[in-house]
Amino acid sequence: MTIELTHWIDGKHVNGTSGRFSDVYNPATGEVQSKCPLASDAEMDAAVASAKAAQPAWAATNPQRRARVLMKFVTLLHRDMDKLAEALSREHGKTMPDAKGDVIRGLEVAEFCIGAPHLLKGEFTNDAGPGIDMYSMRQPIGVAAGITPFNFPAMIPMWKFCPAIAAGNAFILKPSERDPSVPLMLAELMKEAGLPDGILQVVNGDKGAVDAILDHEDIGAIGFVGSTAIAQYVYSRGTANGKRVQCFGGAKNHMIIMPDADLDQAADALLGAGYGAAGERCMAISVAVPVGEGTADRLMEKLIPKVEKLKIAPYTDGNDADFGPVVTAEAKARILGLVDQGVKEGATLAVDGRGFTMQGYENGFFVGACLFDNVTKDMEIYKQEIFGPVLSVVRAKDYEEALALAMDHEYGNGVAIYTRDGDAARDFVSRINVGMIGVNVPIPVPLAYHTFGGWKKSVFGDLNQHGPDAFRFYTRTKTVTSRWPSGIKDGAAFSIPTMD
Repeated sequence: MTIELTHWIDGKHVNGTSGRFSDVYNPATGEVQSKCPLASDAEMDAAVASAKAAQPAWAATNPQRRARVLMKFVTLLHRDMDKLAEALSREHGKTMPDAKGDVIRGLEVAEFCIGAPHLLKGEFTNDAGPGIDMYSMRQPIGVAAGITPFNFPAMIPMWKFCPAIAAGNAFILKPSERDPSVPLMLAELMKEAGLPDGILQVVNGDKGAVDAILDHEDIGAIGFVGSTAIAQYVYSRGTANGKRVQCFGGAKNHMIIMPDADLDQAADALLGAGYGAAGERCMAISVAVPVGEGTADRLMEKLIPKVEKLKIAPYTDGNDADFGPVVTAEAKARILGLVDQGVKEGATLAVDGRGFTMQGYENGFFVGACLFDNVTKDMEIYKQEIFGPVLSVVRAKDYEEALALAMDHEYGNGVAIYTRDGDAARDFVSRINVGMIGVNVPIPVPLAYHTFGGWKKSVFGDLNQHGPDAFRFYTRTKTVTSRWPSGIKDGAAFSIPTMD
């Protein structure tokens, strides 16, 4: 039976009225399991109007009381962890442990945002001038919005709405129409935690809903995560409409393996970072760069049998599966097409997962693990973000060539180096033009109290996600210069005031 999903407006589920729907699949079986409503402009307008009306009272609620809602929300996330993870796996295809990790990394940002009273404090200068005090305060934008991707349907929505709401904003969430159930469940939990109606609205939709957000005069700030092409579109159109916009785009994350590295450790790291979540992570390692032919040969000897033994299965098979299907048939076709192109361009396909099928799940969107060797930087499999279980090995003759590969690529989201040499690691960290760096850490996603963001074409905007930058993004600074009359009448002043 196909279920018709809803929007979440004013603290309750609301059926779509546009008459347009998008199919939501079970990636393991290939079957349509639900229909996601695609909002009209009128539905978006109504959601924003309601959020705008509710926001002033929420902003006037002191930040400690707002933080208590998030405290309760965190408790509820722990209570419903299995339920959330199962719903996430059913629509996305992730294994259950990976789905729980998705929820937990969002939960950690909610925990950080409980500290909003401290993070929202302003500055004060006593006696900035004769009888003059000067102070600044952070005030909410008003109504903010988030446009979030399919690959982290719990984590990234929480990265967006938790700091925005803690800062006193109302929030419009437009999640991916491919796996919208978990964002709706998160909204239910926020209401149960005590969030007033209208402060968090979940409006499902496609490009029409995105454009409605970008053009809406009552939305003051927009956060986006997705492909670089769409990130650039969202940033350009949103900023042209006078909005504050932060957009996080594509990636091609390299891992440099130095000759002195522990190759067993490096191979295991590549396995998890390259193939976890079927490679559908913006921080996945998709390029391994061993330095020196000897290092490359030894790395491949260790990688090939490990990749061949990876267990691919639906989430219902339990916790020992390494990864599941990709999200849609279109994603599968694109990945396989790029693998075919890599073979045509001359790369060595050391492990070929193109023919993988699973008994009983022949219509599922499964892609077997693929491992390329002898990839060069002019090949499409090196240039493009594949977003699938495909790892490319690019051999570098020395450290400088390996460094240049990562530095010259158009994306700059994450990068890692594996080495026992502290001098090489320090040089790498200092020189690399990438936003998030791992030293013997394969997926260097910062914890919630630091900020997340790349460089180059992986980001558009000047503030990162979560951490202190999130509160800077979702607030505006107001500075007050105050002087109380003391009875002294100095008369009018006609020159710019200065502090003598």
